Amino acid sequence: MIDLRNVSKSYRTDDGGHRVILRNVDTIFPTGRNVGILGVNGSGKSTLVRMLSGVEMPDGGRIVRAGDVSFPLGFGGTFHPNLSGVENVKFLARVYGADPKEAVEYVEGFAELGSYFRMPVSTYSSGMTARLAFGACLAIEFDTYLIDEVTAVGDAAFREKCLHAFEDRMSNSNVVIVSHDETTIRRWCDMGAVLADGEIIMFDAIEDALETHRNRMQHMIERAS
Repeated sequence: MIDLRNVSKSYRTDDGGHRVILRNVDTIFPTGRNVGILGVNGSGKSTLVRMLSGVEMPDGGRIVRAGDVSFPLGFGGTFHPNLSGVENVKFLARVYGADPKEAVEYVEGFAELGSYFRMPVSTYSSGMTARLAFGACLAIEFDTYLIDEVTAVGDAAFREKCLHAFEDRMSNSNVVIVSHDETTIRRWCDMGAVLADGEIIMFDAIEDALETHRNRMQHMIERAS
């Protein structure tokens, strides 16, 4: 469970104004449910995921986490660019209380990075970094996994490998995922959250969340035309 209590978050814009991500939000991402976060571009979905993980702090309010919550899979700041893949995995394992040796062995077998695993992450392509992130996240057992738009990494076989691995984890864990792909959302999630105008609207049925999101997208297109 992740409980948001009167949470607010905003950013200063280049023109001196503020872009509001959350405005005094009270809501719960419940235990035992897999939640798909939907929202138009710029609504703050990635910011929300970073706050759920604890990587980024809210301006006001509290976020209370029950159980172990993963780092946000897809967040570019997860790895230190000057450290190797091995060194980054060892560091994450220590931070989250996992066995570093076992984590390294898992990631080496899963991520398929070859000799690059022992090279600085700054030498990686975006796809290689995503492979490292998937492996590192799966090497550590979390109660809730946070995933931000990274399910389209690698070739079809590797994507399917990632999906199956996370589905195995989901027998004992929950997932909160940001994705624009409705197929991915339906495959992984059984409830939805729409982020809009500083609010989080929770839907018990994922189809209701998808319909609300599509309607908002259509409304934006009509206003812009």
